[in-house]
Amino acid sequence: MTRSTCEQLKLDNQLCFALYSTSLQMTKVYKPLLQALGLTYPQYIAMLVLWEQDGITVGDISARMLTDPGSLTPLLKRLEGEGLLTRTRSSADERVVELHLTEKGRKLREQAEGIPACILEAAGQSIEDLVSLRDELVALRSNLQGSN
Repeated sequence: MTRSTCEQLKLDNQLCFALYSTSLQMTKVYKPLLQALGLTYPQYIAMLVLWEQDGITVGDISARMLTDPGSLTPLLKRLEGEGLLTRTRSSADERVVELHLTEKGRKLREQAEGIPACILEAAGQSIEDLVSLRDELVALRSNLQGSN
C-alpha cells in the first residue's frame, strides 16, 4: 500500500465523515430546542415542509424530505396523534393521503421562529458563510443524486 493510499483512507480525510459528524453535532444543537416544542428532528423537518405548504400529499412531503413515503407514515401518525396535523384520503384518488395542519400545528410555527437564530449563534459563523456552505452542500447533494 502506498503512502498516498494510506492518506486517502484516514478517517479525518474523509468528506463523508466530516458530513456525518457535523450532522450529528447539528442534531445535538437542535435537540433541546426541539424538545421544548415536543418534536424530534425528523418531525421538525416535516413540520417545516408543512409550514411552507399546507395541504400537500404524503408523496409530496416524502419527495421534499428526500425519504421514502412508507418510512414517513409512523412519523406522520405521531404528529397526527399530537394534534398537529390531519391525514385524509383524497376525494379524487383514495390512494392519495393529504396532510393538513391543525390550528395547534400552525401555532407551533410561531414557537419555532427563534430556532434559526439559535442555530446561527451556535454555529459561530456569519450568515453569509453559512448560506454559502448550504449552497455548496445542496450542489453536492444534487451531484450525488445524479450519480446513482
